[in-house]
Amino acid sequence: MEIDYSNIKVIGFDADDTLWVNETYFREAEEAFTKLLSRFETPNKIDQELFKMVMKNLPTYGYGIKGFVLSMVEIALDLSNHTISNDTIKEILDIGKSMINKPVELLEGVETVLKKLSRSFRLIVVTKGDLLDQERKLEKSGLLDYFHHIEVLSDKQEANYSKLLNHLDIKPSEFLMIGNSLKSDVLPLLNIKAKAIHIPFHITWQHEQVHENVYKTRQYHTIKSLLELPEIIK
Repeated sequence: MEIDYSNIKVIGFDADDTLWVNETYFREAEEAFTKLLSRFETPNKIDQELFKMVMKNLPTYGYGIKGFVLSMVEIALDLSNHTISNDTIKEILDIGKSMINKPVELLEGVETVLKKLSRSFRLIVVTKGDLLDQERKLEKSGLLDYFHHIEVLSDKQEANYSKLLNHLDIKPSEFLMIGNSLKSDVLPLLNIKAKAIHIPFHITWQHEQVHENVYKTRQYHTIKSLLELPEIIK
């Protein structure tokens, strides 16, 4: 597939599951949560109800660990008919604290690629989630010096990207987005005439999955590792 990247001046990077591991920790938390509630429902039912609650609460809590923990507490109350013990509520809160305190595990080649690309392009982070948590992870990552700008969005729709590019005085034709989510990091950019490259992570959150018919005719590259990026856009 021939895609012309010669006009690109700014490269945006998603953070979670693009620069570092994230979804793995959510899956581990879900497993711990289903064990806590195993006397009330089956693991599959608990997972289903938790996902529905997280989706219901997104407009209120947004993305991130804190909203996820509040949704776990709410589901625990619902499934137990409000008989859940204070000790179990504390264990749920401890799951959330454990997630927040996880080390930042960089994915393969991240720092090598950022160091190389920063010599020729302006690099920015464009992610979503809880502002404090994302700032904490960026600080722990040791990657801050490679980026000219950090943006934590409430969502990643076309309007969010257009507003950001306008604010930073970046033309869509000069912008390339790198991320693991087709729904959030690729399709919205193509729709506003920017470019995007997809780097799938081995786990994809259900909310970020899209049907093949939505993207199979779109023009973008998919690569297996960030290490392939410099060769594609050189």
